[in-house]
Amino acid sequence: EVQLVESGGGLVQAGGSLRLSCAAPGFTLEDFTITWFRQVPGKDPEGVSCISKRDGGAHYSDSSKGRFTVSRDKNTVDLQMNSLKPEDTAVYHCAAESEVRCPLMLKVTRTAGLDYWGQGTQVTVSS
Repeated sequence: EVQLVESGGGLVQAGGSLRLSCAAPGFTLEDFTITWFRQVPGKDPEGVSCISKRDGGAHYSDSSKGRFTVSRDKNTVDLQMNSLKPEDTAVYHCAAESEVRCPLMLKVTRTAGLDYWGQGTQVTVSS
């Protein structure tokens, strides 16, 4: 079974950068559209970036556009986060979907039906 593993989170000052990675040890991610979500306690997950399996096209939420960049190779999907703000503090999860396209994935607020969901990595941005 595919297990998604996120890495790269940590504590950073406002204005700093972090690079997150999503991998599935033993599996390729080529067959999946990958979406990065973030979630804070008591709130629904928020899709921040998505990269399509079909054409590698990248999609961003309004909150991440211009600051985050998603990229992929055969085995990993990375999220480069620049100009971080305290409001970016959250647990960041990656999700893999074989059928749902990026524009819809960014609107997902219930994750139970997704093909695969990672355990997440904490990002904390101090002011």
